[in-house]
Amino acid sequence: MDFDDTPDEAAYRADVRARLERAAGDLLHVGAGDRVDAGTHEAELRRTQRVLAEAGLVGVTWPREYGGQGGTLVQQAIVQQELARAGVPTLINHIGIGMCGPTVIAHGSDEQRARYLVRLLRADDVWCQLFSEPASGSDLAALRTTAVRDGGDWVVNGQKVWTTLAHVADFGILLTRTDPDTPKHAGLTMFVVDMHAPGVTVRPLRQMVGSAGFNEVFFDDVRIPDAERLGEPGEGWRVALTTLMNERVAIGGAGGDLGLPVETLVRHARERLPRLDPDRQVLARQAVGRAVVASLATRYTGYRRFTVLSQGGVPGPEASAGKLAGTAAAKLVADAGVRLLGDDAVYAAAADGDDSWQRTNGYLPGLAIAGGTDQVLRNILGERVLGLPPEPRSDKAAPFSGRPAGGAR
Repeated sequence: MDFDDTPDEAAYRADVRARLERAAGDLLHVGAGDRVDAGTHEAELRRTQRVLAEAGLVGVTWPREYGGQGGTLVQQAIVQQELARAGVPTLINHIGIGMCGPTVIAHGSDEQRARYLVRLLRADDVWCQLFSEPASGSDLAALRTTAVRDGGDWVVNGQKVWTTLAHVADFGILLTRTDPDTPKHAGLTMFVVDMHAPGVTVRPLRQMVGSAGFNEVFFDDVRIPDAERLGEPGEGWRVALTTLMNERVAIGGAGGDLGLPVETLVRHARERLPRLDPDRQVLARQAVGRAVVASLATRYTGYRRFTVLSQGGVPGPEASAGKLAGTAAAKLVADAGVRLLGDDAVYAAAADGDDSWQRTNGYLPGLAIAGGTDQVLRNILGERVLGLPPEPRSDKAAPFSGRPAGGAR
């Protein structure tokens, strides 16, 4: 595999870099390892995405008829690399771009695509994904949020949890149960929901790092017009698979780092190792070595997966492998970074005022759950890649209405 840009890719990269330089004064910039709270910096993040969209740097692979650039996955990767190089934070609408938008493109009506997609790319509307529930754990198909038909509307009641960006979102894609008398995978339906509609309540969940990127969302007699349905009634699982497939690609990336880049760890080690006593130096060097090897192996394996996608392949179980390996590597990098702090690690911030390693360690457990827990991803790989017998699922064919609350899968 050739990791160097082709002449066309080099020209595209130079063009992207030039566009970013022209727009620099209107963009929000952050330092390496800094995370920007969407609630605190919502206006700046929305403006940044709008400026980037106007520069043709958002939705690179989306079809032109939906506001995208009709570009390649390679071009998308180049844009992501150059955004990171320029210190531009993660786009506020990354859930919408990577998961919700592709679902609307695949399953929405022409009217829905026309109404939502361009505004999504510009961050005029921020989107979230409303899937997980408190009682169903990793068994998404066991969800209990209901949608009952009432004339031209559906009335929704229930609760979702761990919803990223719900506190700033304007719209979301919502998976509900519309037929409890069918097996659990068959009775689901997906909708677009207005997050400002009467009956929608969003409560941020404070994390150990002090921020509240996750939320719990309550639906109390929320009315959703039937025109906001994605797919046919009962086809929600098929629609949700489109979202999940794109989610694992977005989280697992194609060679990207889920935590702090390994190059940041190497610079950190070069500065901090001489400050440690000899015994700690040995342990820290071992931790850095493990982290570098795991991170680079994950990155280069991601490039191979990315090559398949760039040649017209579709995301498959490889995305689950990428997410699983990427999370593990990110944890090793963060752990090594904290070890290098020595005694400074016990304080809220290191002696030089940089607490990015502690914060990264704090948010990675949540990332390990997002997009599928490690255990779920291992099941997927075991069944679909290794051909192992599937996990027993006694309730898969039984009507959902006969399932006890919180019952086994």
